[in-house]
Amino acid sequence: MIAAANDSPATVARRLVIVEGMMGSGKSSTMRFIASRLQAAGHDAVAIHERTEPHPVRATDELEHWFEPWRDATAAQLAERALARWAAFVNDVRLGTTVSVLDGQLFHGDLTNLLLMEGEPALIEAYVRELARTIAPLAPLVVYFWQRDIDAAIRTVCAERGDDWVTYQTRWKLAAPYCVRRGLTGLDGLIALYRDYRQTTDALFEQLPLDKLSIENGDRDWATVEQRILDALQL
Repeated sequence: MIAAANDSPATVARRLVIVEGMMGSGKSSTMRFIASRLQAAGHDAVAIHERTEPHPVRATDELEHWFEPWRDATAAQLAERALARWAAFVNDVRLGTTVSVLDGQLFHGDLTNLLLMEGEPALIEAYVRELARTIAPLAPLVVYFWQRDIDAAIRTVCAERGDDWVTYQTRWKLAAPYCVRRGLTGLDGLIALYRDYRQTTDALFEQLPLDKLSIENGDRDWATVEQRILDALQL
């Protein structure tokens, strides 16, 4: 599995923290925790939820079928849109003092859509390399949550969030070209999708040339998780 991450401080002022992981892995709660602790330490910090409207970097917002981007764009076009939005975001943020704390969007978000759209692995890898280069001036820290037992992790969050949420997730994601071509259906299909997703993001995370922190949080020991993040941020 992923080795211990690089916790070394950035050589320039950090302006970006990204919390990554599968759905239900704790991204949103951790994003809010980080922003609040940065604020308590005297930093100007803003928490940016994945559903923030308007979102500063989400590339699907202006598409007619933003929920099904494969109806409006190719994977290459979506990657180009996403990189342009990230570049504009970096230009806006880099000269200020605000630390933006993002709920996903490096992987969970537009990269998820690239996978659902059957983007070629080479395109996805090139996209993440360029994205890492683009955000490097913000000295980002990437926090990556993962779980040893993907099946158990998905079933746990589905049980917690209920049948309506599971139906919502399966109707949306399993209608995508990637899932249709592979015959993925129901909860088992959703789990199979996220096994593939994790295989992709695990490899991409290992290659990131950025400050990063990998945390296996399957046991949900949030006190330990939070302390590791505070240590990485030197708070």
